[in-house]
Amino acid sequence: MAVNLDNSTPHYYTLEEYSALERGSDARFEYWDGDIVCMSGGSQRHYEISANVHFRLREKLGKGKYRAYTADMPIKTPTLPPYRYPDATVVCGERKFEEMYGVDALINPVLIVEVASPSTATRDEIEKFRAYQALPTFYEYLLISQDCVQVSHYRKQHDNIWVRHDMSDLTAVIAFESIDCSLSLRELYEGVDFTKV
Repeated sequence: MAVNLDNSTPHYYTLEEYSALERGSDARFEYWDGDIVCMSGGSQRHYEISANVHFRLREKLGKGKYRAYTADMPIKTPTLPPYRYPDATVVCGERKFEEMYGVDALINPVLIVEVASPSTATRDEIEKFRAYQALPTFYEYLLISQDCVQVSHYRKQHDNIWVRHDMSDLTAVIAFESIDCSLSLRELYEGVDFTKV
């Protein structure tokens, strides 16, 4: 949902205006080349899947060297300033941040998870994924559909080549090399009702 409700004259927002909005609101927003998009408010399925991902990652990673974060953690995106809000993120070892417009943005994620809706799927799969790839520590990307059982798992290989593996069976298991754990699609979609619109 864009902040600008006046369709007659689009307003180009500056990063300073975006920053002021972020500081003055409890909602989360992303800046897209002059447009501001509210990241708060979504579908019940989106909430369920996001909660499942974070819960399962925290449960399986425990108190070791990995740390899982919710959608409140901003991730610096150097090629798409200033930062994005993925649905879940995992860091290995020391957490590193860069202060950007009054916000501490994480700069060293190893795993990033996005739950895609029809309105965000293209951005999640193309623009955001490309922006995340500018982060040297970024190694795995999980794109989860909220409308059906469909997951795309991307893993960085040698020479920065990314390999994609698609899954649509609830019994399928995703093995994350970057964080030494695995999740089944059944765990990701637990409690999600696809019969409700």
